[in-house]
Amino acid sequence: MENNNVSMPPKYDPQETEAKWYPFWVNGKFFEATGEESKKPYTIVIPPPNVTGKLHLGHAWDTTLQDILIRVKRMQGYDALWLPGMDHAGIATQAKVEAKLRETGVSRYDLGREAFLEKAWEWKAEYADFIRQQWAKLGLSLDYSRERFTLDEGLSDAVLEVFVRLYEEGLIYRGEYIINWDPETKTALSDIEVIYQDVQGALYHMKYPLTDGTGHIEVATTRPETMLGDTAVAVHPEDERYRHLIGKKVTLPIVGREIDIVADEYVDMEFGSGAVKITPAHDPNDFEIGNRHSLERVLVMDEGGKMNENAGKYQGLDRFECRKQIVKDLQEAGVLFKIEEHLHSVGHSERSGAVVEPYLSTQWFVKMKPLAEQAIALQKSADKVQFVPERFEKTYLRWIENIRDWCISRQLWWGHRIPAWFHKETGELYVGRTAPEDSENWEQEEDVLDTWFSSALWPFSTMGWPNEKVEDYQRYYPTDALVTGYDIIYFWVARMIFQGQHFTGKRPFKDVLIHGLVRDAEGRKMSKSLGNGVDPMDVIDKYGADALRFFLSTGSSPGHDLRFYWEKVEANWNFGNKIWNASRFALMNMDGLKYEDIDISGIKSLADKWILTRLQHTIEHVTKCIDTYEFGEAGRALYNFIWDDLCDWYIEMAKLPLNGNDAAAKQTTRSVLAYVLDQTMRLLHPFMPFLTEEVWQHLPHKGESITVASWPEKNEELIDEQAEKDMQLLQEIIRSVRNTRAELNVPLSREITLHINADTDAILSQLRRGQSYLERFCRPGEWKMGTGLTAPEKSMSSVLSGVELYLPLAGLLDLDAEISRLEGELKRLDGEVTRVQKKLSNEGFVAKAPEKVIAAEREKEKDYLEQREKVKARIRELKK
Repeated sequence: MENNNVSMPPKYDPQETEAKWYPFWVNGKFFEATGEESKKPYTIVIPPPNVTGKLHLGHAWDTTLQDILIRVKRMQGYDALWLPGMDHAGIATQAKVEAKLRETGVSRYDLGREAFLEKAWEWKAEYADFIRQQWAKLGLSLDYSRERFTLDEGLSDAVLEVFVRLYEEGLIYRGEYIINWDPETKTALSDIEVIYQDVQGALYHMKYPLTDGTGHIEVATTRPETMLGDTAVAVHPEDERYRHLIGKKVTLPIVGREIDIVADEYVDMEFGSGAVKITPAHDPNDFEIGNRHSLERVLVMDEGGKMNENAGKYQGLDRFECRKQIVKDLQEAGVLFKIEEHLHSVGHSERSGAVVEPYLSTQWFVKMKPLAEQAIALQKSADKVQFVPERFEKTYLRWIENIRDWCISRQLWWGHRIPAWFHKETGELYVGRTAPEDSENWEQEEDVLDTWFSSALWPFSTMGWPNEKVEDYQRYYPTDALVTGYDIIYFWVARMIFQGQHFTGKRPFKDVLIHGLVRDAEGRKMSKSLGNGVDPMDVIDKYGADALRFFLSTGSSPGHDLRFYWEKVEANWNFGNKIWNASRFALMNMDGLKYEDIDISGIKSLADKWILTRLQHTIEHVTKCIDTYEFGEAGRALYNFIWDDLCDWYIEMAKLPLNGNDAAAKQTTRSVLAYVLDQTMRLLHPFMPFLTEEVWQHLPHKGESITVASWPEKNEELIDEQAEKDMQLLQEIIRSVRNTRAELNVPLSREITLHINADTDAILSQLRRGQSYLERFCRPGEWKMGTGLTAPEKSMSSVLSGVELYLPLAGLLDLDAEISRLEGELKRLDGEVTRVQKKLSNEGFVAKAPEKVIAAEREKEKDYLEQREKVKARIRELKK
């Protein structure tokens, strides 16, 4: 294919380019998994974002890493499926829809269940569109033909199947239990939806009078309003202070109810008075004690956190208002005798921020122990889920080994309604995939399932399960990689593993890549309250998606948090411009080169051999880093190769033959330039998809899109280690001369005299092979090159590995300043010699370090000693 550089504008416009290519990719169906039998499948399912709002930087980071993986695998010839989808996010979405309705003075109860759900579906449609637009702006290569939603028909079938089967297996039960209750959203919360924060509260000390009038017993509480529901006081059976009171009764102040003093080993004799009030309906530990002693459960609050009819005169008061009033009343009655400050951990709803109330409620639960045992056994097998970094496996196992039963019912309307019915007359319970035949005699459970119940099935429900004969399920499940943050290992990762193992008999994914959180430049978590959040779409509008993606993928190592810096995104935008300018230069010199004319088998220059060698090493390193999820290392290797090797060195060196008269050399250089740029764009494509597609389309290429171009593979035949050594020496010399020019303020346009002394004939041969580059980049008007050369009188010198450079100072240098500079260099070399000799004299280092490492240190010592002697000699000469 012939290209014309005129169509490549002088300046790169990321917005224009990014708007152009995404529709081209989607319409061309380049992202769709093909199902070709000859290709090995590779699958990732997207962690489904909630349809509650727009994507944040964490989503951008998470999906960029997935996109890199899937684009690489697609280019490597896999049948790559990246399945998109969204989560209905029960509590969060319902809260948003209800808030929107409140603005018009309407509640969900005014609408009724069906009409409210219509509003929720409207919300979903609106925000799903937002999310798709953001996916497009990020350049995500998602297979939209397979997009799923947790409330769509297929996934709902899977949820029904799982619920019914778990119920039939005795792993789902309904029972009265103390659960975490959010009084604001009026729903149960699972343990991991509760966030604990240290709060400065108070410990209230009270005297409960013994009913027989012989005295009192002291108790303390942080929640005095719950005393209205006390049904016992507990002491430790071995506590000598209270043994004589066990079996007696106290009269509950204010209420007047007589309650027992019971003995229970749960009580800590050392804490407080050693006696505790027991409120089985409002505390999980008290609930267990109540079960052991058959205590009554008295609920004193309603679902909204207000005191109910069992609270007597406090009925109707908010729980915290009741606390103030009851404290006042207890003080006046002489019952409350001490209040002390007390810092304690208080649970808050992750969703609403409300203080969570331990609350007696009838809920649905999953019996977790049998499922957890299967998941733990999986981690001891050869088919275990691999956590990256490995340390997160311990985090996962620690939680799952101590797991409690999972409360799965939520008092909401938006979600999967629990498939349970109660007979209107007998109260009989029926659980099934469909309603009972005489459905008019039954009422369905009002509650819906916890959002995470359906999300836990995501890797296999999205593939068509429970129909295991579906082609996608058979081909693409289990999936290969899951990419997610460490903050949802418990919420989601663990649940997917135990549900996948239980229902499919397979791990749901091979690898789990764990990343951290995106923080601001100061390391703080991004939040509305701090006002430090950054919208990824704003970043894209300013610098383009490629600059953001490259920053996100290279800014952190696996498992660690990422700090956001605007200046780093800008630096990556500059990187994009560097690539654009280099590509544009190359295309201006292609002279109509066609794809079939590219030939790198001819006689190549040293620079050609070197850049082809560096490219092979970069291909190998980048591929290995991506295979081990080291995206940051892969990105840095690409950055260094493109910026330093390709742009700063090779393209500058390529100008020699391109501007020369040797037609064959010109053609070879054009071919090498075209080949290297093509391969480089492919390597960079997963990180910066838009820019690379734009450049690649201008290059002589074969194929419709870079998205489906083959991934570069290392070609051993193109590696020339001698060329690499030769170029390394030339680069050292050129850098040294440039540095000297800078020190002396001698511009490149001004010619200098340069003498180069080689330590050996072999080094001299290396220099001669690169003579044209030395002439071009050092710009000597007069020069000498040989072995055994001595420093001309009054010259500036540089001591390199195997080479000494002399620049006669005639009119260039202040002699005293040069002596001072060399003395500074001598001091540096003294330090290096001391450091390396100290290391080599350390018996522990020599005994433990690999022989290769020790040999490298000895080589350094030899090199530093030689350089030091040469510097000393130069100082002596200049001082003559």
